[in-house]
Amino acid sequence: MSSTTKRSTVYFDPEIHRALRLKAAETDRSVSDLVNEAVKAALAEDAEDLAAFEERAAEPNLSFEDVVKALKRSGKI
Repeated sequence: MSSTTKRSTVYFDPEIHRALRLKAAETDRSVSDLVNEAVKAALAEDAEDLAAFEERAAEPNLSFEDVVKALKRSGKI
């Protein structure tokens, strides 16, 4: 572990913790590595979502009612 890592206490559901420990043992990795990887993946997904929101910020807002009416007019519903 590098000297720049931070320590934190995380509480897992017992079954999740068991599965995590088993996966760590099977993959010869630490629980910490697996948790860090999962958190990084979740944050990367959040970053992609935020980028998509920024790209679409200039698009007009449509109400749900207008979208449903347009689908009805076009015969799609």
